[in-house]
Amino acid sequence: MTTRRTLITAAVLPLLAAGPGAAHAQAPATAAWPARAVTLVVPFPPGGSTDMIARTLAARLQERLGATFVVDNKAGAGGTLGAAQVRRAAPDGQTLLVASLGPFVIGPHLIRNPGYDPLKDFDYVTVAVQAPNVLAVPVTSPWRTLGDLLGALKAQPGKLTFASAGNGTSDHLTAELFWQETGTQAIHVPYKGGAPAMTDLMAGVVDASFMNVNTALPQIRGGKLRALAITSAKRSPLLPELPTLEEAGLRHTTVYSWQAVAAPRGLPADVRGRLREAVVATLGEPAVRDKLLALGFEIVGNTPEQFSAFQAAEHARWKKLIESRAITAD
Repeated sequence: MTTRRTLITAAVLPLLAAGPGAAHAQAPATAAWPARAVTLVVPFPPGGSTDMIARTLAARLQERLGATFVVDNKAGAGGTLGAAQVRRAAPDGQTLLVASLGPFVIGPHLIRNPGYDPLKDFDYVTVAVQAPNVLAVPVTSPWRTLGDLLGALKAQPGKLTFASAGNGTSDHLTAELFWQETGTQAIHVPYKGGAPAMTDLMAGVVDASFMNVNTALPQIRGGKLRALAITSAKRSPLLPELPTLEEAGLRHTTVYSWQAVAAPRGLPADVRGRLREAVVATLGEPAVRDKLLALGFEIVGNTPEQFSAFQAAEHARWKKLIESRAITAD
């Protein structure tokens, strides 16, 4: 496994000649699509990053494609409930999945019988955006650098606490990866969502956390959190003074959370092409692009073939970590 499996931009991955989507290259033309309202299933509650991305896309896709796009939040079981619903839908482009990496590459390793096979049951359209995680501590923390925190972890093995939004979330798995790479261990404190984890981190109830940069950025800029490192492949223009974990010599720690668009397996090739083109065009609109970049997201907009290869690599990566660390959803 290399640290470069994480997708940085569409340009850095080779355009593969074939992939899971190739099986539908001869699908019949569907020039009338979308014939009626299109449902974007978001497998999480309203208000989170994935919901925001879906609603941003829906508003602009309506204008681009001339049909209504409706966001339907189907939360539950770490996102697998909504993903399973999309898997059961007709592959006609009228029901789509907008989800984070959880249902695509994490949840299926944690939840028995999630109701779908992420490698076989979807046609992948595009990864829309990605965002690295930030290692943050309370502003009152005695640790001012990554070296300070590592020193404390090694001096007090199994004593420090790391908050997360829940078992099996991106912030939890990033912490597990960090401990594995540094040969350290801390106490994982799972919360029921990112908001209570953030509240306790700022209050100093817990010692540290890996948080999505778009979530942590306002609190870092507001002087309530201190960022020690970032999990991106290179420094973020939003926090240019913040070193990456790899700069500190920690290999295999490049991690991104990401949001993507997929459809039930069997989506006609021309529909997938039109949908991907419209999503990428939307992400490229200056108002949309600038808003997302300011929030800490990086625009991806890769091809279905690239997404399929990336999804398979991420699926294998997190499967290996979950199994080696004996991580469960409970």
